Amino acid sequence: MPEYLIYFNQQWVGDHPEEWYQGRGPLARAVTEEMKAAGVYVFAGGLEEEDGPVYSADPTSGEVLVTDGPYLETKEFLGGFALVRVADDEAAKMWAAKVAEACGWPHEVRRFKPQRPSS
Repeated sequence: MPEYLIYFNQQWVGDHPEEWYQGRGPLARAVTEEMKAAGVYVFAGGLEEEDGPVYSADPTSGEVLVTDGPYLETKEFLGGFALVRVADDEAAKMWAAKVAEACGWPHEVRRFKPQRPSS
């Protein structure tokens, strides 16, 4: 079965009062529990915004340079994601809609390339 990434960039969240965010948590956890009950859940989680470490790894100079922080050119950054294993695009879109509705901000959904069997 194909796997899909349902994700959002932090900049898509918008500005809301703290009470609004507190009300979204139980809704998002309920969708996660629904995914688990349906057997499609692989992983889900939000990323640290300011307190967590952020590193960049850049191999373009011929040697990998690992630095603190995101690329300077980065205007958006990943805020959180869910990974689901479902039968098809329609099922992935359905779960993306549930996650987006629970969170209250836009999400995108993308299918992973099929993995080739290892030899």
